Amino acid sequence: MTYPVVHFTVRGVPDTASTGLGRPYTLVFDGQCRICNPLADVVRRWDRDQRIEVVPSQARGLMARFPWIPREAYGKAIQLVGPGGATWQGAAAVEQLLGILPRGRLIAWVFHVPGIRVLADRIYRWVARNRYRMGCGEHCVSRTVDVNWDG
Repeated sequence: MTYPVVHFTVRGVPDTASTGLGRPYTLVFDGQCRICNPLADVVRRWDRDQRIEVVPSQARGLMARFPWIPREAYGKAIQLVGPGGATWQGAAAVEQLLGILPRGRLIAWVFHVPGIRVLADRIYRWVARNRYRMGCGEHCVSRTVDVNWDG
């Protein structure tokens, strides 16, 4: 199945969120979060092979580029989109990232320990729910925390 992609141009310059960088993976994170931004910087530094495009969820054209990801999903967790549109979110995205990043492979083994995937998912969801209380900026004070998790 193919998905139409809309290419946006702003003042004569193509928007990188809609056109991409030609990398096999795209990591989408909350670009306004003071916890997410440093972690996105770590991914950029560790990605020495430049396999991952790192894009804030506020980037233009994101919904057109990944129409199968609901808008509310971006507020709940990071999204990792891989070849063929395969998509992981939250702790599952972290697990995939660790397998892709050369330095991450050193610690990716931890996800093979029985019960770690469930624990990692719970920890991820707790941090995501509370990220606006943990070091986020002034924009978070006025923003309602509308992240609801099932289960």
